[in-house]
Amino acid sequence: MTESFLPHMNGVTGSVLQILTHLERNGHEAQVLAPAAAGMPAAAHGAPVHALPSLPLPGYRDVRVATASGHRVENALRRFRPDVIHLASPFALGWHGALAADRLGIGAVAAYQTDISAYTQRYGVPLTTGAAVARIARLHRRATLNLAPSEESARQLQSWGVDRVRRWGRGVDAERFHPARRSPALRAEWGADVAIGYVGRLAPEKQVEDLAVLQDIPGTRLIIIGDGPSRGRLQALMPNALFLGHLSGEALAAAMASLDVFVHPGESETFGQTLQEAHASGVPVVATGRGGPLDLVRPGIDGWLYTPGDVNDLRSRVGALVADAGRRRAYGAAGHDAVQSRSWASVCDTLIGYFDEARSLRRIDAASRVRRSIRPEPSAPPARHRPRRYVALGDSLTEGLCDPAPDGTLRGWADRLALLLAGSGELRYANLAVRSRRVRDVCGPQLDRAVELRPDLVSILIGANDLVGARPDTVALAAEVERAVRRLRETGADVLLVTPFLPRRWAASIFAHRFAQFSSELARVAERTGAVLLDSDLHPSLPERPNWGDDLVHLSSRGHRFLAYRAGELLGVPFADELGALDAVLHADEVLSRGLWWRRHALPWLWRRMRGRTAGDGLVAKHSGYVRVGRSAVSHDVHSR
Repeated sequence: MTESFLPHMNGVTGSVLQILTHLERNGHEAQVLAPAAAGMPAAAHGAPVHALPSLPLPGYRDVRVATASGHRVENALRRFRPDVIHLASPFALGWHGALAADRLGIGAVAAYQTDISAYTQRYGVPLTTGAAVARIARLHRRATLNLAPSEESARQLQSWGVDRVRRWGRGVDAERFHPARRSPALRAEWGADVAIGYVGRLAPEKQVEDLAVLQDIPGTRLIIIGDGPSRGRLQALMPNALFLGHLSGEALAAAMASLDVFVHPGESETFGQTLQEAHASGVPVVATGRGGPLDLVRPGIDGWLYTPGDVNDLRSRVGALVADAGRRRAYGAAGHDAVQSRSWASVCDTLIGYFDEARSLRRIDAASRVRRSIRPEPSAPPARHRPRRYVALGDSLTEGLCDPAPDGTLRGWADRLALLLAGSGELRYANLAVRSRRVRDVCGPQLDRAVELRPDLVSILIGANDLVGARPDTVALAAEVERAVRRLRETGADVLLVTPFLPRRWAASIFAHRFAQFSSELARVAERTGAVLLDSDLHPSLPERPNWGDDLVHLSSRGHRFLAYRAGELLGVPFADELGALDAVLHADEVLSRGLWWRRHALPWLWRRMRGRTAGDGLVAKHSGYVRVGRSAVSHDVHSR
């Protein structure tokens, strides 16, 4: 599964084509899922290409972003029945692939190739950076195995809480890119004693404008190879440079070998394939000292690394090579020798080894999940005693705001889950949740009361109010939740731990990174304590507008029902998924109310915050003791047992 494919040629597409070639040569069967584009082939190197609906990326009309639903992606994978899924530079389509792999029990190998956060910064949309990083981090945390092209990329993934990271670089076509391709005729056409060149996209994230500092070095000509949305602006900025446009195949190889110095100023490169191709062509490299180039360029041996962002240092490094032909030849020869062991055949053999490792790890993960009963199959619910006493802890989401019953009382997802758990029998149920409460409240007074009630099952959904505050410590918050879970587990109670979630709105994306970090920490808490984890991220439809109330902060009746059925499925309620599907059909025509959001909800919330107050001040739990739910009418249990 790749975010980019033919006819658009870039580093991601190139590596996918090399992988397909290697798989075909070694007798493996492959299929490609990619965003549909005009001119896309029906097959590539023996692999059928499954084109998915897509839209053009703003600023890049030739680059497509897949818009296919997760259901469509999952069905395509189910028909092909792969042993492993390779996610090439995953983001939009790769997210659906990671979720589908989890549902289908297939190992997923995610290759980190694009620094999305750097792209959002370069394109002038820094407010989306947190959301983009959160999405990439959660995606890679969900993958079975993760591949980083450089040491810096590996450290970046690990800083996001991603584990099972392996190093996997890129191969180079050392037959095509070779010093013998150097063309005196081409150099004469360029008209320069020393040719300084760049190969790559002409786009903001590549920082090609930094090369303007080189265009007036005496005796040189700046050669720009590539195309992109920044070409017009760059030609105006560097009128003395020669812009050759997009080159490929033999023409690119000849142009690369005919350069005297190769320069790459981009600071967002996770690898830097063109740097390898320059070395294979016998050309010394000057690149920024950040990201992928740190692993590819040996300063003083086959090129130089300059201080990121320091164009004076860039000019100095290039000028030193321009002035010394002997050093250029020595550096070029050293670079050529260094890449000879990095053939695509060798690199792809390593990749197939990682595919095998992912298959083994997936089997281990599946066995571990069955033992913990975290994701039971609907047809085979976990062997679990039906709870007789259920206590719900949390804030307004569990209290049930925006989900009124006909009599005016609130009936949130936990109330609905209690009815599911009761089934045709009876259940004692307490709901200790109160709006505006935080982790400290759940892990303090609510926890103490829950222990007194001696429940069989406790649900915990908390953290949203902490995460929208100033500089929350997600690790410390999760540690506090873990202490509460362990205390409950020591009493013999099962614990259902629900990760907090956000609506799909621009304003909510500001907090997405925090929610992602906290949810990942809660997943680890569930693994360590044996709690049942309802990972809201496995249900990408939950953030959609119909599941949210008037205030766009709390779930609607539809959202509460959805969450209750997902929890019931995890807890082994018979036919919970089927009941949920039937319920959705019965409420398909439910009308969404359209309130005046700012006046009714946002401004009162801001006013309370400014005064240091919350909506829950003075309120108590709606069911501080047990009530009976099930066949008989709801009634208070005076014994609270």
